[in-house]
Amino acid sequence: MKNFYWGILCLLCIVYTPSFAQTKIQIMDDVSKEPVSGVRITLLHPAVIKSNNKNDSTVVLVYDGGRINYSYLTSDKNGFALVKFDASKITLTHEDYYPLMIQRSSLNKDGQVFLIPNIQTMDETVISASRNLEKRKDVAQKVQVMRAKEIQFQNQSSTADLMTQTGNVFVQKSQLGGGSPILRGFETNKVLLVVDGVRMNNAIYRGGHLQNIITIDNAMLDRMEVIYGPGSVVYGSDALGGVMSFTTKNPTLSTNDDILVKSGGFARYFSAATGYAANENVSVGTKRFGSLTSFTYSNYGDLKQGVNRSPFVGNFGSRPWYVERINGKDSMMTNADTNLQVGSAYTQYDILQKFTFVQKEGVTHKLNVQLSNSSNIDRYDRLTLMSGSKPKFAEWYYGPQFRLFAAYTLELTNKTKLYDQARITIGTQSIEESRMDRRFNKNMLNHRIENVAIATINADFNKRIGRNELRYGVDAFYNKVNSTAFVEDIVADTTGSLDTRFPDGGSIMTSIAAYATHTIEFSDKLILNDGIRFSNVGLSSTFIDKTYFPLPVNSIKQNNSALNGNIGLIYMPNNKWRITATGSTGFRAPNVDDMTKVFESVPGKVVVPNANLKPEYTYNAEIGISRLLATGVTASVNGYYTYLVNGLTVQNGTFEGQDSIMYDGQLSRVMSTVNAAKSRIFGIEGMLNAKLNDQFNLLATVNYTNGLILTDSVPYPLDHIPPTFGKVSLGYVNGKFRSEFFVNYSGWKRIADYNMIGEDNFAYATASGMPSWYTLNARLNYAFSQHVSLQVACENILNQNYRSYASNISAPGRNFIITLRGQF
Repeated sequence: MKNFYWGILCLLCIVYTPSFAQTKIQIMDDVSKEPVSGVRITLLHPAVIKSNNKNDSTVVLVYDGGRINYSYLTSDKNGFALVKFDASKITLTHEDYYPLMIQRSSLNKDGQVFLIPNIQTMDETVISASRNLEKRKDVAQKVQVMRAKEIQFQNQSSTADLMTQTGNVFVQKSQLGGGSPILRGFETNKVLLVVDGVRMNNAIYRGGHLQNIITIDNAMLDRMEVIYGPGSVVYGSDALGGVMSFTTKNPTLSTNDDILVKSGGFARYFSAATGYAANENVSVGTKRFGSLTSFTYSNYGDLKQGVNRSPFVGNFGSRPWYVERINGKDSMMTNADTNLQVGSAYTQYDILQKFTFVQKEGVTHKLNVQLSNSSNIDRYDRLTLMSGSKPKFAEWYYGPQFRLFAAYTLELTNKTKLYDQARITIGTQSIEESRMDRRFNKNMLNHRIENVAIATINADFNKRIGRNELRYGVDAFYNKVNSTAFVEDIVADTTGSLDTRFPDGGSIMTSIAAYATHTIEFSDKLILNDGIRFSNVGLSSTFIDKTYFPLPVNSIKQNNSALNGNIGLIYMPNNKWRITATGSTGFRAPNVDDMTKVFESVPGKVVVPNANLKPEYTYNAEIGISRLLATGVTASVNGYYTYLVNGLTVQNGTFEGQDSIMYDGQLSRVMSTVNAAKSRIFGIEGMLNAKLNDQFNLLATVNYTNGLILTDSVPYPLDHIPPTFGKVSLGYVNGKFRSEFFVNYSGWKRIADYNMIGEDNFAYATASGMPSWYTLNARLNYAFSQHVSLQVACENILNQNYRSYASNISAPGRNFIITLRGQF
């Protein structure tokens, strides 16, 4: 009898189906007008739904009490689906867009449906938190995501500038060709950069300010994820303040037997530096093999700062002179425009080549090659220094910043007893950095060159067992540092010996680690995250030539191990509240730069090696609260506290009992990197995200950080602590048009809050510190079609003159950015 009823039910479905009207729909992005794949199409009444792709059989009929309750599938790579339905409504959902409910009558004549992007959604998938795919709402740590379309809309000249648009990351700059992100009071070698799952941080990442992020081409980023707070359990050493994970685009495979060819690119003009950039990329794919090739070239002239100066700024940062060599002689030239920061121009090119090969279902091979190289980049701040009435330097520049990256990845998605998915990545990197400097009216040009050879391996697995999801893996890296130096007589064309920045006998740094993380959903309201990691880091350096510094040792060796853990709890009592609590430990082993370098930190001060450094440890606690105030309106706040033990910081020191030594022809105060006894950092981050209606969206962020070195008497300011900062943005979307009016702002960093012997660069601030500032900005995008769009932005509309905290170059004045994009 039961089979009889099921047979009648199926017969009724077959008889009822022909009465449905068949509709072919294509789901599009409302802004870019590009197809959206992976959209879940749900019908609440009986229907027959099938994909436009003949190879896609993802059709689900859900039975409840003996009747069809609903059915669904996902759109194919071209955004298409075939739907046979009556007058019933269907619901379209995608993690990157606001949900939409439509009827057949609401489709346009081409059967197209347009989804509005949602840039702040908890339903999206992230990979950085655990190195495996998971929903952001299931992660206790704060994670911010910027996807490809949003990156494109931001229309920034470099990845460093892109980070400033998050509203939560502060970026320091020493020159136009650079940018050093700060996360929760940690910077440079205390935050981790990851590209396509491979760590960029290497043995010579310094504790001052780094510019390496500009070697990541934002034109080819598929997504950017920022983890706020320690990431040591998953990523190991260096991830004290957080992790910035960048994922580049992949080739697009064909969904049928035809070869799929896609090409795109842009041309951009950047008025504040009279600069331009261009990109061209081509993707070629069959069903099993794909290739993606990209080339980006950027050329920026000298940067012009804002002309409207507040009384607190005065002539600070003006450029009344520059040095030019005329007829073999250094000459101090008058700058006709004191707001033009002569000595900030640079060029750069980036190449990306990726291959994807699907060996069979569940087995995919990927090859990833990236090359970034720049011109010489002047160290702008050093070129503004005076020695008496004359310039101190005639030349001071970084040589081409070269990064060659290659990685092979094996992805396995067929379930086994050990894993559901696995990813194994073997990578290699070749890095070259160099510094050249020459004193004014001197002929001797100093060259110091560093080469770093890097090998890495990551093996990451995940397995779901009931309500438990287990993620585990192993990773290792090997860094070999070769440091050379020579002095060149630019007149006589001869060379001589010179002290190296790092040990001339070479340095090696290694690491091997294993980790495991776990998530359990006790219910829809309660989720637990936890994890543990064991790391071992080794370092060895050899000193050969002690002519310049008679160091008491011939070599330095260290071996450090650490056990780190984290635990996080997510509580969602209803659909309005989300409360998180996390506790974690962090670990960072001293690297070659910390322990062995000899360099001029600021003029008149020299940092010397310290072989007795110990690892840094952090103990962290964080609470986050998010509430849905109204439909589409969410407010959130995160409070965190970090207790730093053995934190590395630069302090006054001695060398052979002397507090000052001669270095590079100048009597310099001896400094040394040491383990500060204790430090503490606490902060608060707030965000408001409001979808006011289908056209308007409001986003506001605020970030407050406080850091102190704890002493036996009075606490002392910790360096790398930015002032209060954030962003307020009003976005508007209507058909082919998208715009944003936004305010970036920063509070006042008072001179009393500066670390005078650390990396706060008080010498490049005003007598009162760094004044507060804000800028008014606007950008818009108009899509002529799904193939061609035009972007126009005006940043710093009021042409304000300002400089960000710890920066040694003033920010751009009024800046028009015009970009023409094509995608075919």
